[in-house]
Amino acid sequence: MNVIVTGGAGFIGRWVVNKLLSDGHDVWALDNLSNGRLANITEFMNNKSFNFINGDIKNVHTLNDLFSKREFSVCYHLAASINVQDSLDDPVTTFNNDVVGTLNILEMCRRHKTKLVYMSTCMVYNKSDNDTGITEEHQVKPASPYAASKLAGENLVLSYWYGYGLPAVVLRPFNTYGPFQKTGGEGGVVAIFLKKNITNGVLGIYGDGCQTRDLLYVEDCADFIVKAGYSPETNGQIINAGLGRDICISDLAKLICKDETHIKHLPHIHPQSEIMKLLCNPSKANTVIGWKPKTSLEEGISRTEKWILDHMDLV
Repeated sequence: MNVIVTGGAGFIGRWVVNKLLSDGHDVWALDNLSNGRLANITEFMNNKSFNFINGDIKNVHTLNDLFSKREFSVCYHLAASINVQDSLDDPVTTFNNDVVGTLNILEMCRRHKTKLVYMSTCMVYNKSDNDTGITEEHQVKPASPYAASKLAGENLVLSYWYGYGLPAVVLRPFNTYGPFQKTGGEGGVVAIFLKKNITNGVLGIYGDGCQTRDLLYVEDCADFIVKAGYSPETNGQIINAGLGRDICISDLAKLICKDETHIKHLPHIHPQSEIMKLLCNPSKANTVIGWKPKTSLEEGISRTEKWILDHMDLV
């Protein structure tokens, strides 16, 4: 197939590209490099099946040019503003990227009859109060402009399914980590903690550390995303992906750093938007596309730590 991946130079995007290429497809990665990095996709540049376009999903001319020159079977739409605090500081940018940009992509897919796989987030959910995990029917809560923009995007995507019959699926992966994730302020908690531990720094925990996260290894996440694009059974669906196990941030810090004197609690920067318990129930993904995560938290942390150690110049 010809496949387009928006945000293809981002952390998860590069793993989606990697999976698609390994499956034998021709891949176009569109990214404006505001969050993605060329270093993430350097290894693909000599692959004749890979094409990189430095462009923005808000630029309709760029999108028209891309979609009119070739027939895409699937569009994996991962390009977005992804940081909660950034959305609180600058909600307009998040809205434009995550809502207006998504509408532009939907219009291209509608005109060219391209299936859309929309990357949403577990951050749209309210906290989980049980140990069976969050299902797709769980209550949502727009606790930040980021979550609100993602929910708006979800509703737009589903409206194109219901209104136009556009094949489309909404995906809600839980907190994803692994190689190529940034280790600074824009990175995830696992990558940040690992880099701090390797460099003998302080592992800072916002608040009391009792908040939990369901941490999904990035290659498992990419496998989920790609499979959702292949299957017609996903059309019109909202589907979670997670490990099905949560861990509190304090325990995660202790798992990564054995010297607890290097762990410090900090005042929370956005307590109003914190979700205290995030535990995924991924059973629907298994039922619909036969997907299950393969990588345990401990194994995933070990692989990520090794990658960071081998790529200190990049992180």
